[in-house]
Amino acid sequence: MQFQAKKSAVFAGVTLLSLSGAAFAADMPVERPMPPRFEEQAGPWQVRARVLTVMPKDGGSVRAAGLGKLADTGLGFSNSVTPEVDFSYFFTKNIAAELILGTTRTKISGKGKVMKGLGLGRRLGKTWILPPTLTLQYHFTNFGKFQPYIGAGANYTFFYNEGNWALDNVTVDGTWGGAVQLGVDYMFTKHWGFNIDAKKLWLNTSYHARLKGNTVLGDAGAGTRITGRAKIDPWLLGAGVTYRF
Repeated sequence: MQFQAKKSAVFAGVTLLSLSGAAFAADMPVERPMPPRFEEQAGPWQVRARVLTVMPKDGGSVRAAGLGKLADTGLGFSNSVTPEVDFSYFFTKNIAAELILGTTRTKISGKGKVMKGLGLGRRLGKTWILPPTLTLQYHFTNFGKFQPYIGAGANYTFFYNEGNWALDNVTVDGTWGGAVQLGVDYMFTKHWGFNIDAKKLWLNTSYHARLKGNTVLGDAGAGTRITGRAKIDPWLLGAGVTYRF
């Protein structure tokens, strides 16, 4: 009987210790693995290299000295493909600023019956366009490697190396405009990814030139001052490589 009592006491003690250990373990906070910090995923800088298709909108007006605004006239601008590079800085894992740099050439043509009647319905001139664009972006980071973003900002567009075909002394003025964008990065690693991006720029600027003598007006019209507005408003559709560091 005495041995049985000691055995029962030992068994009760072991059971009590087991229950106490289980209760203590239940009360301890569970340590969950922390997600990697933004700084550990990649640095705050990002650079992309893209190929852009630039698709301007046909629009504008034409004025001739002594005649005022010509009815049924307008301007057309050719599409182009060009390389582009941009640089981004991430203030947080979601907020970034992006500077877009690229340049392209567009051919300018006349639109409307009057322009065609004057012999200006085909090539008027050409110009190079440089629209540095700064946008503020929000990046969605809750989809894993698939990271879409939206952005909005402003651009200042330079026009240079204007060429002369049917017009002489073509000059296109620089101008400010707005910009919006939508894109996505698919990150293969924390540094490398693939990017698709679409931007809309608003470019509405003034131009002036002088008419050559090879129109239906002949030499009598040579030197006539031509002015107006060029409403370009291009879409920029691009795809390329992303590198974060």
